Amino acid sequence: MKRETKLKRIKLLTWVFIIGLVLSGATAIPLRTELDFAAGMLDGTSFLPGVAHWILKVREGVRNTGLLYPFMAYGTDWLAFGHFVIAVAFIGPLRDPVRNRWVYLFGMIACGMVIPYALVFGGLRGIPIYWRLMDCSFGVFGFIPLWFCWRWTGELEKEPS
Repeated sequence: MKRETKLKRIKLLTWVFIIGLVLSGATAIPLRTELDFAAGMLDGTSFLPGVAHWILKVREGVRNTGLLYPFMAYGTDWLAFGHFVIAVAFIGPLRDPVRNRWVYLFGMIACGMVIPYALVFGGLRGIPIYWRLMDCSFGVFGFIPLWFCWRWTGELEKEPS
């Protein structure tokens, strides 16, 4: 593959990862609205009854917590902030992927950490296994583009400029 092609693919996959982080973070802010919408879509359906039950239970928990302790939503605001900050870290690789190759390794390590974190802490918090596996998928699907970027930047490092 030509150097220019690798650079274009690296930048495209980096943008995909950045956009995924920003969208994932942004969805943590209007949590109550999203749960109301999801519950409305699933209410009265027999499609995936376990998921529908879980969404309704989470919506009830978020509503009740919001009524009694509205400051608890600040935690999901900070979750979003964390996503945005990590996305900003990937601006370096967009500008110079080879010099900032370490950011891809950082991202792959973070994606790998999602899996035990979701399985262990989700289990401790009573999150159903199917939901924890969905959370784990964020680590898996985030890892894939980062691995390609890391591999291709390594190849670019070895090529003469």
